[in-house]
Amino acid sequence: MEDIFSFADALGPAKVIHVHEPRLGLRGILVVDNVATGPSIGGLRIAPDVSAGECFRLARAMTLKNAAAGLRHGGGKSVLYGDPRMPRAQKEQLIRVFACALKNESDYIFGPDMGSDEECMAWVKDEIGRSVGLPKELGGIPLDEIGATGWGLSHVTDVALRYRDFKLDGARVVIQGFGAVGKHAARFLVAKGAVLVAAADTRGTLYNPKGIDVAALAALKDSGKSVLDYADGQKLDRDAVIDVECDIWIPAARPDVVHEDNVHRLNTRLVIEGANIPFTRGAEQVLHEKGVLVVPDFIANAGGVICAAMEYAGASESAAFECIAEKLRCNTEEVLEQASRKGMLPRDAAMELAVTRVKKAMSGRRWSIF
Repeated sequence: MEDIFSFADALGPAKVIHVHEPRLGLRGILVVDNVATGPSIGGLRIAPDVSAGECFRLARAMTLKNAAAGLRHGGGKSVLYGDPRMPRAQKEQLIRVFACALKNESDYIFGPDMGSDEECMAWVKDEIGRSVGLPKELGGIPLDEIGATGWGLSHVTDVALRYRDFKLDGARVVIQGFGAVGKHAARFLVAKGAVLVAAADTRGTLYNPKGIDVAALAALKDSGKSVLDYADGQKLDRDAVIDVECDIWIPAARPDVVHEDNVHRLNTRLVIEGANIPFTRGAEQVLHEKGVLVVPDFIANAGGVICAAMEYAGASESAAFECIAEKLRCNTEEVLEQASRKGMLPRDAAMELAVTRVKKAMSGRRWSIF
């Protein structure tokens, strides 16, 4: 078993729980990283190749994201081992049993993530009463349906372009991971004049330098098809999305898709990280030295968790969208101005911002060492 405490530092993790129910084939992990600012919010990820290490890294990203966003929530994450496309009845059983196993862990609030959605959060709500990202019928703000994370990414892009030498109008955009986050990011950016030239999912990459109809592609995906089923464009393999020349490249899928071994293939001027931990730090450093601006994940993609936190507090959808725009524009400006002024990696500037806020919150805790 992976020793997750080899990742431990002054911020966390506070708690790691392994859940195993062999009769159902259930294997799950919860990592509560830091709760200095309040109970943690973090998504439930379902994938066959998740790990304790990945769960911790995602929980830490949530700690930083929630702190940077000024939320009264800490960072946590849960994972279930399995195929997210398993039969609905099987998925429901696993999620309900997993939630029940964690019913007394009040420091963690479930949210949707890769492999889980609003319906899954309804099951959790029914079992333990502690989840966000609920269907509208249960009083929730369905963040994947309305595109809360994508909405935030569009505003982050607006601010980031102040530090680039091109405009959004006519900018060529590539989306790696045309799912709940990627399709909405594309929708909002295209509405502002950008052109989607490539999109990828687990089956392959669609490329059309003349532009892709985002609404038509999203409709295909919503019907269960792949980007490769889109009629007009070249069909390439999944990893070819890294090679497509563009102005804005948005990763919106799994961790570590760009690393030191493939970062040289990326041909873009701006990266907006829509996924959690999609680039290694080494890859970001290489791009920084080449003059490519990379806005880090926990600054860029916080729209979803801001929406979730506001739902939990009883806010409306319109109030959530307004808050997302305000917080992410402010944080992006602060981070990029600091990075520009000091010539530092944007991730390092973002870390300074978030860690300072976490440590300040920890200083008021009874057992704090800060």
